[in-house]
Amino acid sequence: MTLVAILSGAGISTDSGIPDYRGPNGLWRRDPAAEKLVTYDTYMGDPEIRRRSWLMRRDSPAFRAEPNVAHRAVAELDRAGGAAVRVITQNVDGLHQLGGMPARKVLELHGTARAVVCTGCGARSTMEEALDRVEAGEEDPPCTECGAILKSATVMFGERLDPAVLGQAMTIAKACEVFIAVGTTLQVQPAASLAGIAAEHGARLVVVNADPTPYDEQADEIIREPIGTALPALLKRFHES
Repeated sequence: MTLVAILSGAGISTDSGIPDYRGPNGLWRRDPAAEKLVTYDTYMGDPEIRRRSWLMRRDSPAFRAEPNVAHRAVAELDRAGGAAVRVITQNVDGLHQLGGMPARKVLELHGTARAVVCTGCGARSTMEEALDRVEAGEEDPPCTECGAILKSATVMFGERLDPAVLGQAMTIAKACEVFIAVGTTLQVQPAASLAGIAAEHGARLVVVNADPTPYDEQADEIIREPIGTALPALLKRFHES
């Protein structure tokens, strides 16, 4: 059975109403100061930044978003059984799982926005619970276990990726026969290097992205069409093979 690895970036979720970060209209270009809200040292050292961060989370479209046709196409390929599918995502929105992919087959390189973690004791709880506290008037809700600072269970700027998750992703990249990079600029390391690792180990590399990426020269196929139509059509080939 063919092992198909799918590396997904922000572009797969834009049709769900979640804006990207680095594109021409991305959040970091429109509001460079917003990066401070997700920079670990700034977040930990500035209560005002934390208060603004909680308001940003409260208003995030990610919690109202629904999986789109691209997320569902990935899950449909997995259910069809014609290929072994593994998703490696740079996204923190959880839409692959909501779209039907089993959680055990999804590696979230940058964590998840749907949970919070205590920076003191490591206790985890749901983002929904934390946002309920914000709505109730807590501007910077502390950990209910130890009183330390809470943050989203995402990898902020200045934090390292979980080495265990990255290690699993590298193992998949080395083992897969097909590696599809979809909706990602392939500029953020070390996630982007997975495309090169897959190609170097003999995988067929397919890039589905509107703009050029640093790995296009290594790609066997480049698709510039909209993801909502291009990815389902691409994955349909594996149903028929």
